[in-house]
Amino acid sequence: MIIDFTNIQEEERPHFQGGEKSYFAKMYADEQNKIMSGRLAPGASIGLHTHVTNSEMIYVLSGTGTVLYDEGSEKVGPGTCHYCPMGHSHGLINDGEEALLFIAIVPSHA
Repeated sequence: MIIDFTNIQEEERPHFQGGEKSYFAKMYADEQNKIMSGRLAPGASIGLHTHVTNSEMIYVLSGTGTVLYDEGSEKVGPGTCHYCPMGHSHGLINDGEEALLFIAIVPSHA
């Protein structure tokens, strides 16, 4: 199965999860997974939130940022993958000078 993000309309999500500015995403979802092509402009963020019933993986394509993770933080850039297991908290900040582009996958754990 091919998911062609070029044919999926981008959605703006202002202050997503309490973050700054807007998160822009092209999303595909079925009963088992949510797969997103995401974009954060410089200074934009996804607020700290807990994955109570699922997990999330974020693979960075371009740009740089900081992931807030439970009690700490870690830098991300092209080729890095952040994993937030079920029961943990995370958020994403674009603290770089260019757009932060990434693919995020949220599997269902039902």
